[in-house]
Amino acid sequence: MDTKTNSIPTSAAPVFVLGSPRSGTTLLYNMLLSAGGFAVYLAESNAFNLLAPHFGDLGRREARQKLLQVWLGSKLFPASGLDAGTVENEVLERCRDMGDFLRIVMEGITRAQGMQRWAENSPEGILHLPLIKRLIPDALVVHIIRDGRDVAVSLSNVRCLRPFPWQDRISLTGAGIYWEWIVEYGRRYGRRLGPDYMEVHFEDLVAAPRETLKTIGSFIDHELDYDRIREVGYGSVSKPNTSFRSEPRENFNPVGRWKKGFSPEQLLRFESMLGKTLTELGYITATDGTDRGMNMEMRATRLMYRTYFEGKLRLKGNPLVQRLRPLTAAHIDATVLGEDHPPELPPQAKTVVSPQSPGSSR
Repeated sequence: MDTKTNSIPTSAAPVFVLGSPRSGTTLLYNMLLSAGGFAVYLAESNAFNLLAPHFGDLGRREARQKLLQVWLGSKLFPASGLDAGTVENEVLERCRDMGDFLRIVMEGITRAQGMQRWAENSPEGILHLPLIKRLIPDALVVHIIRDGRDVAVSLSNVRCLRPFPWQDRISLTGAGIYWEWIVEYGRRYGRRLGPDYMEVHFEDLVAAPRETLKTIGSFIDHELDYDRIREVGYGSVSKPNTSFRSEPRENFNPVGRWKKGFSPEQLLRFESMLGKTLTELGYITATDGTDRGMNMEMRATRLMYRTYFEGKLRLKGNPLVQRLRPLTAAHIDATVLGEDHPPELPPQAKTVVSPQSPGSSR
């Protein structure tokens, strides 16, 4: 895919945890950090899905300067624990694309903490897998997939998807179509990556964490000890990243919330439109919606939403849009740094002892 050589051993390769928002990407990412050996960066860089489209060709010094001005002014910078002068010097001298920028930042954090490797958690980066793999050829990609009905309930609850102008919030159906759209993108791109791509179901991670983490650990060539992960407990490992803040902790169960989140009519409609995809991914439908299929109105709704999502994706890289709506540090903070991502690096992150990689190979 590129002329760069993938000569880095698997045990040192960066890991990208990607997927639809609200699918468990943050939980799995925090599990990796809690396992030790990974640089602890409790934030989403959004390098490829937010920064890259706005700053264009980083081969131009002017573009690098604009990127630095915005990034250093955002909360993503203090979360890194890095020295501003060092980052600025390295980016201006060595950075030629977004892959270089992400490596400079993450490898700097890795060195400062005495860790072995780094991981990245920006869910919608999965829409940019070809670019990620071209610029970071040694990247390993873990695509986490969750039941689209649970994703839809969560997305509509937190309002992190911008609805149509005439809507107060995105509908359950609209959120489900978004889930289907982004999962299809990820799986289609992922198939091109061969052994550097794997899929994990969120439900397996919750129901059988030890076994699932062992499988992931073998893929990324890294020990993922569940007991250690629970003891360290970064981010959502100890504090669930849930959109249901009022739910009692002792009753916390992120699987199957859709059973209470849909009315019978909403569920029938949802499964009529998305039941085929749910079934293909191994989820059991609760109605006969899949057999009924879509009527004309449903087909039109599905097409309208997918066209809307595709349009927004294309507009991100439009130079005219970038000039009319330049990215600012405040925009980054409002967009990518949630309450579950502390703006400052926790002190204990600098003292975590790195475990030895098991040395297995895939």
